[in-house]
Amino acid sequence: MSKSTTSLAFLLAALSYFLLYSPPKPHYYHTLFLSASFSDNASIALNLRTLTRRPHIAGSVANAEAAAFVRSAFTSSSLKTHLVSYQVSLTYPLHRSLLLTPNASATPITFTLEQEDVGDNPYAEEVTPTFHGYAKSGNVSGPAVYANYGRVQDFAGLNVSGAVVVARYGKIYRGDIVRNAHRAGALGVVVYTDKRDYGGGGDECFPASKWMPPSGVQVGSVYNGLGDPTTPGWASVEGCERLSEEAVELSGDSPLIPSLPISAADAEVILKSIVGDVADGDVYPVGPGQGILNLSYIGETVIARIENVIGVIEGEEEPDRYVILGNHRDAWSFGAVDPNSGTAVLLEIAQRLDKLQRRGWKPRRTIIFCNWDAEEYALIGSTEWVEENREMLASRAVAYLNVDCAVSGPGFRASATPQLDELIKQAAQEVQDPDNTTQTVYDSWIGSSNSGVIGRLGDLTSDYASFVQHVGVPAADMRFGGGYPVYHSMYDDFTWMEKFGDPMFQRHVAMASVLGLVALRLADEEVLPFNYVSYATELMKSAEDLEKDNLGHGIDVSPLFKSIQDLYTSAQGIHIEKEGIKGALKARELNDRLMMAERALTDRDGLSGRTWYKHLVYGPAKYDEYGSESFPGIDDAIDNAKRVKTKNYWGLVQHEIWRVSRAITHASLVLKGVLR
Repeated sequence: MSKSTTSLAFLLAALSYFLLYSPPKPHYYHTLFLSASFSDNASIALNLRTLTRRPHIAGSVANAEAAAFVRSAFTSSSLKTHLVSYQVSLTYPLHRSLLLTPNASATPITFTLEQEDVGDNPYAEEVTPTFHGYAKSGNVSGPAVYANYGRVQDFAGLNVSGAVVVARYGKIYRGDIVRNAHRAGALGVVVYTDKRDYGGGGDECFPASKWMPPSGVQVGSVYNGLGDPTTPGWASVEGCERLSEEAVELSGDSPLIPSLPISAADAEVILKSIVGDVADGDVYPVGPGQGILNLSYIGETVIARIENVIGVIEGEEEPDRYVILGNHRDAWSFGAVDPNSGTAVLLEIAQRLDKLQRRGWKPRRTIIFCNWDAEEYALIGSTEWVEENREMLASRAVAYLNVDCAVSGPGFRASATPQLDELIKQAAQEVQDPDNTTQTVYDSWIGSSNSGVIGRLGDLTSDYASFVQHVGVPAADMRFGGGYPVYHSMYDDFTWMEKFGDPMFQRHVAMASVLGLVALRLADEEVLPFNYVSYATELMKSAEDLEKDNLGHGIDVSPLFKSIQDLYTSAQGIHIEKEGIKGALKARELNDRLMMAERALTDRDGLSGRTWYKHLVYGPAKYDEYGSESFPGIDDAIDNAKRVKTKNYWGLVQHEIWRVSRAITHASLVLKGVLR
């Protein structure tokens, strides 16, 4: 045999070996992850049923049992699993009472403040009595005054001095309702679940329909900060420094007047005692009436143990780069939608990744699963973990992917920092819509009322807040369905999910597919799939909206526009650079720039008067923590300037514009990867 023939045979043999035995490319495993054989809606349903069997408020024995279940499930999916515990300040109700005297000659009415067990749930008696987390203890009495949704504008021209405000849930965070009422001079607040918002307007309710029963009560926290109130800015580890109760109250985040959540049925009785003008677009009268409310609440504050369950799949090539998936476990009651639909999705993703590992898949980067505790009180589990690991996360976290109320109905929704927009849309194009098999999730999404719009993460409604607003980690949050009627009530149970939220559990399957595919691409692709052109475009729109306000007073917005234009140019440059990347070291350096650009949008001094919030582009609205603001520091300064109306305060608006401009310029330089 000639040398040439021998060489050809060798090459053919080598080629055959390569084709037969070389590891599959990442996209092969990503396709496999989405296959029907890898998904299991029956397993999802079983996990959700187990997680929601008993009510499991943070700090309870039932919640510790749920943590043990999640830990076992993570271990069964081949994750390296451990618990991270913290000792945190939680509150529970000791005494609650609400009494109405309709008029001077009427017999007082005492409300039971109980939710009716309409579904014959065997563990209904274990549900914690309705209360507000961190509510101030006290006994107050005053005329009942209706204040619509309790927004700042709802109190304009309304005299609530010495009154007990009656407000309905809906437009803003309940803690802001209490804070707004206090600033207006109220002595106390009752917040109720209006049947027009949560009852469907008809007579049918759960369990016959999805709507909140008349006795249903939406509970929740009224604390206006993040994390353990006694350890602001540092982790609540055993033996740590803690603020006194007096210092916590002086922090500005704790409620200063008592409050209680009540049902639509109880509120209807109170509202009948109120006379006055009709609110704009409302059917109930506003202003003080003849009715006198006596509100009494005594709460107990304890230092309780909470447990975050952490599971890790270590990266093969870049183990020091973290793709983090998170969901909280604790619930005010049974928590089928909030949060355990998300927990079931998280466990489904872990199970699928275990199957991939058995097929030979190894992630390029480390994937970390985090099951948080005490989210309902003040995003405590995630916040304490972020505060404890802040420096590591700042240098190593690629992205944080959050799922909370994963499924409450049809229709995909997403929020994210803008560099993840395209990645989320691409993943949605790969997954079949669970409610229309002829379309993808993306097709249905863009054809929906929100037209594929991706929201932003400036609010404080879930566990992404600490990652984005304190450290500057790119993040996303996804779900199927929007708000749902039985939110934070005892009726958010497995029966509600099985009958109305997701009867076949196919929406859970689809949620796991979209979220898991985004995580896989972040973990496996050599160059991170970030698009900062989208970011610059988004910021330009926000700057244009700011300019349209015609601020006057010599305010110059041009520094902001210039910095955003520089970011756009840098983003275009790095987009071109990504196309021609060669070599692992060059890819690593490029990825570092893509990862760290978000960090550059933070400032160590934080927002003025709200220093814990470091992100200068995305943060909570000052008077509505459910509201997400672009350039929150600028908005705060404008609000103050319009209120005080002095030259100095308008000067602070200009200063905040310069601060944001400098941060965006820093992000541009990070993307360019050059020193000036």
